[in-house]
Amino acid sequence: MLPSVAPVDPRRFKTFAEFYPFYLSEHRDRTCRRLHFVGSTLGLACLAMLLFTGQWRWLLIGLGCGYLFAWIGHFGFEKNKPASFKRPLYSFLGDWAMYRDIWLGKIKL
Repeated sequence: MLPSVAPVDPRRFKTFAEFYPFYLSEHRDRTCRRLHFVGSTLGLACLAMLLFTGQWRWLLIGLGCGYLFAWIGHFGFEKNKPASFKRPLYSFLGDWAMYRDIWLGKIKL
């Protein structure tokens, strides 16, 4: 039996540099990371549509795609609660840092 680990409160981190390792620890499941990647890619596509068409609905659709895919990954596969509920800005930044690190090959998809 594994020892129980006290949950970490993401609000305790003072800087994003402190938060990011915690963020990555909340994304150990490969399917969760893949869903984040798909959601972020769709979010970028929606941003491009916003710029191309000038229709602001694409901003909402893009945010919806990003969060929907991420939350499916967390609740369905990672079995944890997204840190965005307690640290929304750091979590948003963490998603894009992880997206970058996946593209750079630092994190496996």
